[in-house]
Amino acid sequence: MNMNNETVRYYDANACSYYEDTADADVSVLRRIFIGYLKPGSLILDFGCGSGRDTKAFLKEGIRVDAIDGSMELCRLAEKNTGVPVRHMMFQQLDERCRYDGIWACASILHLQSGELADVLQRMKTALKDEGVAYLSFKYGTFEGMRNGRWFTDMTEEKLRALLRQTGELKLARLWVTSDVRKQHQDERWLNAIVRRCRESA
Repeated sequence: MNMNNETVRYYDANACSYYEDTADADVSVLRRIFIGYLKPGSLILDFGCGSGRDTKAFLKEGIRVDAIDGSMELCRLAEKNTGVPVRHMMFQQLDERCRYDGIWACASILHLQSGELADVLQRMKTALKDEGVAYLSFKYGTFEGMRNGRWFTDMTEEKLRALLRQTGELKLARLWVTSDVRKQHQDERWLNAIVRRCRESA
């Protein structure tokens, strides 16, 4: 069975409870770090926007946002939450070139299987402008498989560095570990990264 399809079915079936669990989660510190790498008036992609929580916050900061999600039900909820269109799209369908100043992938591409991550990171790289940045976050660890009805590919510093070596022009700007901001999940750790698209020197 395609694990991505199973994960999407999970989010479609549990959209309302997921929305309630995440819409008020305070990741403002993470957003502030990401915004610090952007210029005023930047255009970003909320890559797997979920409840629309971060799209809404970025818009309030005057940042232009394109939002997408693979769950049709979450797209509907996010549109109501943000007041802007949310495109129904899978990560593997990203097909933009030098469009975005930033890509925000908060707890989203962790649902890809490890063999799919390199391709999607290449697509993200291509979608970024030169010197554009992306924020990535993964549950910390080495687990890969189904967990609570969804596929997860957990990540360590070593695994992420190896993955980024496959994409060439994506270079680590910052790498750090945090605890989950939701009270009921505070024992979980997350790997956070800021990566920048840098042209390889000739």
